[in-house]
Amino acid sequence: MGSALVEGIIGSGVCSGQMTFLYDSHGPAAQALANKTGARVAESGAAVVSAADVILVCVKPQGMEAMLRELGDSRDKLIISIAAGVRIGTIQEALGNRHRVVRVMPNTPALVGKGAAGFALGSKATNEDAAVTRRLFASVGCAFEVAESDLDAVTALSGSGPAYVFFLIEALVSAAVKQGLNAEIALNLATQTVAGAAEMVQQTGEEPAVLRENVTSPKGTTFAALESFRANGFAQMVEEALNAARDRSIELGRQ
Repeated sequence: MGSALVEGIIGSGVCSGQMTFLYDSHGPAAQALANKTGARVAESGAAVVSAADVILVCVKPQGMEAMLRELGDSRDKLIISIAAGVRIGTIQEALGNRHRVVRVMPNTPALVGKGAAGFALGSKATNEDAAVTRRLFASVGCAFEVAESDLDAVTALSGSGPAYVFFLIEALVSAAVKQGLNAEIALNLATQTVAGAAEMVQQTGEEPAVLRENVTSPKGTTFAALESFRANGFAQMVEEALNAARDRSIELGRQ
């Protein structure tokens, strides 16, 4: 995810390679990304903090404590964390309340420039910090400011959401293959159908319900399929899945 963000930020012109500093505990990974983007490799996390005003902390939750220690005695930097489940208060406390903190929940389609992110501001973060965060994450998709209490819902919806879509594509392909369709053709048709439907929602500005009704002829094939979805509790199943993901996000944040 960190690599995707760096590539998007530099590729979109938000920052130049020469003004972007990288550090990874695995040195070759940082060097490979630098070779690809023109960014500069720093010797340590502390060196990045010394050189930059905006610091993206792209580590696993279990690596957060060690990374924050590397910020040393620096002050008044914008710290943007994408560590899942690590609350703003935890980060601010670990940093001695010396920095402005923003917490972001991105998702993996950022890797192809189609990410969706929600972000929440810490108590010292400013409107300008919000604008900077939005601009950075918009370089790989879209970004929306929410309250931190809403980030668990964001996690359930867009953070985990790509997996739901992959699961749907899997199910569509499996059903089509059982009906006799070639697996490769089924995969291509299902993938393009999902991508095309999402693009229609974005480009037309119509509500999904309106677009659904537009393609549903009374007593036709689509109608039959939708009636089957309803009979099997599709909407309730989706709601329960998102509730489960949200509840797990809350639980992880308490650990």
